[in-house]
Amino acid sequence: MESQKNDIFSWNQAILQEKLKNGEIHVCVIGIGRIGLPTAISFAKANLPTIGVDINSELVEKVNSGVFPLKDEPGYEELFEKVIENGKLKATTELKKALDVSDIILLSLPTPMDENNVPDYSAISNVCKNLSNEMSPNSLIVIESTIEPGFVENELISLLESNNKLKINQNFSIGVCPENANPGEILHDFNNLPRLIGGYDEKTLNLIYSIYSFVFPVEFLKMSNCKTANAVKLTTNVFRDLNIAFVNELAQLYEKLGIDVYEVLNAAQKKYNFQIHYPGPGVGGPCLPVNSYQLINSAKAINSELKLVQTGRKINEKMPNHLISLLQNGLNEINKQMINSTILILGISYKADVKDIQISPAKDIVDLLKKEQVNVKIFDPYFLNSLEYGIKTEASLNEAVEDIDGVIIVTAHKEFLEIEPKFFVKENKKIVIVDSRGIINQQESKNDGNIYRGIGRGNLLK
Repeated sequence: MESQKNDIFSWNQAILQEKLKNGEIHVCVIGIGRIGLPTAISFAKANLPTIGVDINSELVEKVNSGVFPLKDEPGYEELFEKVIENGKLKATTELKKALDVSDIILLSLPTPMDENNVPDYSAISNVCKNLSNEMSPNSLIVIESTIEPGFVENELISLLESNNKLKINQNFSIGVCPENANPGEILHDFNNLPRLIGGYDEKTLNLIYSIYSFVFPVEFLKMSNCKTANAVKLTTNVFRDLNIAFVNELAQLYEKLGIDVYEVLNAAQKKYNFQIHYPGPGVGGPCLPVNSYQLINSAKAINSELKLVQTGRKINEKMPNHLISLLQNGLNEINKQMINSTILILGISYKADVKDIQISPAKDIVDLLKKEQVNVKIFDPYFLNSLEYGIKTEASLNEAVEDIDGVIIVTAHKEFLEIEPKFFVKENKKIVIVDSRGIINQQESKNDGNIYRGIGRGNLLK
């Protein structure tokens, strides 16, 4: 992947479009994980020579060997094979090697939380420190990672200028295009969902717009600056987190009132301005929980607070405790003690049909069960015969349901949607089913002799 360094900031629009069409703009994607690799594939598919950088040498080796690592992302494996075969996509662990041949540098790095729920930007900050030493002048940096409003302006630019070699708006520039794809649906989202763009200045904004519009067939919204684009991204996800918390709180009330929350929600969505959200075991993944704390952190930085967002987080984080209460209620009905009971966890991924347990509520559920001295079994079709949360997962669903006293459905994998309640009945033994996703027919479950408990299913609670 040899090239001579371009000065993309000196090109007019006609030259830029010609260079794009001829595949003469070289791209570096730093971080080729869940989002970064599909992003790299997308740029390579557009005939732009792309090199992915990652500290995970095993991942880099897989990519260069033509082994696609994201088997749960439909549609990408064939695209991956094509860009590997034609040489448009390569991977390396050597940052300097990639930077020397790249005009545009995309950062797709994780921004997790620490143990105190404070956003951890160490990955992106460390990379920017390295860029200040290794990046060639006239490079364009685009941050795809989700960060707090103002983090580019207040932190990253100073890091990039730290060795006095680079100066913003003189020999490099920076902008943002926050990723907004859902795991398991990335190809669809990259080809359908509008995206946001923010730039350090108008020239940078228009440059990012032209390049991204060439690669992705979606609408791009030009925002007034980087912090506004990041604020929009956080607003949309925190909106979801809060609405899920609202429904989770309602569900617990309706249980006590003898009302089925699903009947309420299905009727409520008939109103034109109601956006339906469903209750669940908690909100997991690397986005929604983190995004709420990112906004909370932003508020704290200016001696303010987001009381509603904080309350929503507390509600969602307490849902595993509520599931344990439902389990205890069901066990009481069959005069079974929690201690030494055997409970099966169905699904540990935070999202259906995806192999990902980042901030999954399953962890808290397992921890709570262990605290009650419960024998915990785990079955997840994406985690077979592996060690998760200190437990060896089951090899098959049939084996998993043997000798259990109860089951907690955490994830609505497709494989679980067709399960009939009678499947859990073994030798006429009553099983407690705690359904956090509303996928089991509660009346059929009772008819089959099981004890059913579900979030918000108050019409069947005794």
